Parts: sequence; C-alpha cells; structure tokens
Amino acid sequence: MNIGGTSTAAAPPPWRALLADAMHSNAHLNYSSYFQLATVSANGRPANRTVVFRGFQDGCDKIQINTDSRTSKIEEIRHCPYGEICWYFTESWEQFRINGRIDVVDTSNRDLAKQQQREKSWFTSSLRSRLQYLGPSPRLPVLHEEPSTNHELDPLKGPVDTFCLLVFYPEQVDYLNLKRNERLLFKSSHSCNESVVWQLEKVNP
Repeated sequence: MNIGGTSTAAAPPPWRALLADAMHSNAHLNYSSYFQLATVSANGRPANRTVVFRGFQDGCDKIQINTDSRTSKIEEIRHCPYGEICWYFTESWEQFRINGRIDVVDTSNRDLAKQQQREKSWFTSSLRSRLQYLGPSPRLPVLHEEPSTNHELDPLKGPVDTFCLLVFYPEQVDYLNLKRNERLLFKSSHSCNESVVWQLEKVNP
C-alpha cells in the first residue's frame, strides 16, 4: 500500500518516525549514534565498518557521514556507489537496514550546494574530530612508534582537503522490532512528477 507521499520536510518518509523514536529512546547510550556501513570492494567482496551518524540533510531523508578522503571506502564507493547501513538499537531491540546510493562530496566536487553542505558538516564537527584529518594516511605502515600529534588547526578555517562528506540516499528500509516480533519493509519509487513515494509491506520477521 502507498503511504507517506513525498520525502519532503512537510511529509517525511514513514520510516523516519520509527527511526526518530528509536534514537530518542536510546539517546542515553553514547554508542547509539554509531552504525555499520557496508560497501562493495573492487574485487567484489564486502567491506564493512562502523561510522558516526552526522544527521539528515536539511529538508530531506539523506543521511550524512563524515570520513577521510584517503580511506578505502572512497575508492569502493566510486567503483560501486551502493551500500547498506545496519543500525541496531540495544535498548529497544530495533534494527534498521537501510539500502541505498552513496554520493561522495570531496574537494573535486564542483556542485556549490554540495560544497556548502560539506563545509557545514565540517564546522558542526568538534575540533578534536577535525584534527583527525591532519593525521597520517589511514592503513599505511606506521613509520614511528609515537607519531607526532602537534597539528595546528584554525577553528575558523574551512574543511581541509582530506575531509569528505558522504551523503547516503535511502532507497529501501528493512525495519525489525524484536520486542514486538514485527518486521516492516519500506521501498521507494518515483511518481510521475519525480517525487519520491514510499510503500510499506509487513513481512515475516
């Protein structure tokens, strides 16, 4: 059945209410803002890691993730721009598997609006988080046992070149509530006027 209408600020997708409730009921747990992001490597094998939820973009359901442009996930996403989020809330026993497309916004992106979103995400991050992007390249051999951490960063200056914003476009949401033994599947499609329409199907857990 068709519910929810377009994914705009006035009519958010129906799964957003479930996610908002889960985030609220688990907010006292620091790790509730962490989820797993799976991508596909160039060799066809899965790659998974834990990332931090950086909020939704204004007025839509696109999920934001900050990352280092030197990490392997960037190459993986450029090879295959699809991924899946797995988000489990331990307090309420709820799981969200969100399947969709990922957009990479780094220094090479020429879209002004996307660069503004990247800059906004940079400034909403803590100074400690920003300093991580000045460190040595991830996954390269350690050259010194105690690498220097004396990096200086102007808190008023915009994002460094290694800072990258990932924008995740949800296309399907698989919701499982273990306490209620309930499973809901939300699928998106485009209407004739190109707006996003979400359909809900109740399935076996």
